[in-house]
Amino acid sequence: MTSIRQILILAFAFAFLGCFCTTLGHSQAALLMEEPYGFFGAVNPTGHDAIYFQRICAATPVKLRRCEPGELGAVIARYEGIDGYDWVAIPLVPYLFAVENPSDVPARVDRDMVMKLRNRYREAHLLQLGARLQPGDLFEGGWTQLVGVAYERRIYAFRFQTTPQQDDALIARLNSGRNVTRFNLLFNNCADFARVILNGYFPHTFRRSFFPDAGMTTPKQIAYKLTRYAHKHPETQLEVFEIPQIPGYRRLSHSNKSIDESIVTTVYAVPIVILNPYLAGGLFVDYLVRGRYHLIPSDPEVLDPEDMSPLTAQAVPAENSPSAGPEPFGAVPASGGNATAESISGVQAGFMETNGAHE
Repeated sequence: MTSIRQILILAFAFAFLGCFCTTLGHSQAALLMEEPYGFFGAVNPTGHDAIYFQRICAATPVKLRRCEPGELGAVIARYEGIDGYDWVAIPLVPYLFAVENPSDVPARVDRDMVMKLRNRYREAHLLQLGARLQPGDLFEGGWTQLVGVAYERRIYAFRFQTTPQQDDALIARLNSGRNVTRFNLLFNNCADFARVILNGYFPHTFRRSFFPDAGMTTPKQIAYKLTRYAHKHPETQLEVFEIPQIPGYRRLSHSNKSIDESIVTTVYAVPIVILNPYLAGGLFVDYLVRGRYHLIPSDPEVLDPEDMSPLTAQAVPAENSPSAGPEPFGAVPASGGNATAESISGVQAGFMETNGAHE
């Protein structure tokens, strides 16, 4: 009887530890779909993409590591004009607000305050990126797009579940790959960076589309495909949060658009109708069918700078079979295909960046 009791106690203990470890074994990330702003945001209203990782932190802006307890993770994205680097990682709070302590985030800012906050962070943490680091202007991106993003525009965070194995694999691949920019606005931009990274987590999910984006990759397209995947895979546990724009520095940003939506709803439609009315008609029909897809819930949870825990805190994983959930980063599923191979080769070859100034 004593032996049976000991066996039962041990079995219960192992079952409890298994559940506990399963809970701790999950982490999360979030696609950050950032709205376009300013003059170039009106000319090219597609916006910008970045990815936040709860478990991945920045050892330096161009070297990744696992986060220590209490750290909030980092935002990784492709940028242009960062002394020849392709991607850069910035801690979450500085990326959004250009400060290191959430309690220091101002409720309202002006241009002088934003530049003061950004310069202070640059002097403390970004000088190692090189002497040629430029602030950027209307025509080129620069280091100012790395910090204080929430002063420029509103951001929507599409949070999803990941595993430690996936995150570790991404750290290893980015750290070992060539971080050298080969920027191409049309086919190697920030949304292409997100597409390649997310295909490592969700193989065969993110591909370029002729409709609605004329073969290019846009932030709205990536968010659409992520939400569509999450509808079919509840274990992804997708949640959408709004990170509001801090008022005072710029006029409010405006919603992200696909390529055909940009064309149909702007003066670009006029020359297309004149030159090729059939193409214009196809773009208009596609816009009516898919271009107005609502990605954002009617009342998303709005995050406060002093309480980002809905985004950063450990989410409780859904109860699924052991096989449920995202596949390991870079794993080739049984069905085969080229999307994962593209994600591996893209990471190893180095990533390209989209011009942040026009987004």
